Amino acid sequence: MIGEPELDGAWESARPAEVAQDDAVPARGPLRPWQWVAATVVATSALWAGGLYAFGGLPVAEPEVRYAVTDDLCGQFKAPALGRAVGGFTDSTSNKAGRHPAMDWASCSYDGDSPDGSGGFSLMVLVELHKKTDPGPEFALGSYYERILGADVPWEEMPGLGEQALVRSSEAGEGLQLRVRDGGAVFSFEVMFFGLSEGEPGLRGKEAPPPDQDALTAAAVEDARALMAALRKG
Repeated sequence: MIGEPELDGAWESARPAEVAQDDAVPARGPLRPWQWVAATVVATSALWAGGLYAFGGLPVAEPEVRYAVTDDLCGQFKAPALGRAVGGFTDSTSNKAGRHPAMDWASCSYDGDSPDGSGGFSLMVLVELHKKTDPGPEFALGSYYERILGADVPWEEMPGLGEQALVRSSEAGEGLQLRVRDGGAVFSFEVMFFGLSEGEPGLRGKEAPPPDQDALTAAAVEDARALMAALRKG
């Protein structure tokens, strides 16, 4: 059986004299596997750090979260101003809430019927507490569903409410959307009105008109301030 030169020592004697002579000269030998790993880590870290500084420095700090959400958002927030503006809510539901290292959230919905029975209205409230990334750069884009469905009505700035507030009417000119950003918190309000289905011809066209848009906006702003005050920490 032919022995392996690396194992039986024959490898050294089989090497050319000039190669063996080179061993007498102190030289930097090949890196061991763990040394290659260490060298790669150091080089990668240096490139990573250099890239960070090249693109504006170290990663940005986490957004300040000044609020805390509750699983029972409807129990803590009654939307009194919007309730008065639309004629009173008859039902409320605390929808899904969740906790995650990146974001906490809670939602609530209110529903009501028009006084003459010709239609109804609803209010959706959503609170998002972003804990890892600043929601500011994407705030004006709205929600995922808004981007999918599209919207032709532009947002308008609402000064004096949080760090940034945007408001707009619905596509049909009825209803309202209000979004407020304050630190890592985003508060969303959406008021929607709907009439009877086409299966009720006797009352078609008799739906009560929705509240004036300015009055609806003022009520939404008042409720937004109340919700922010209720959820603010400290």
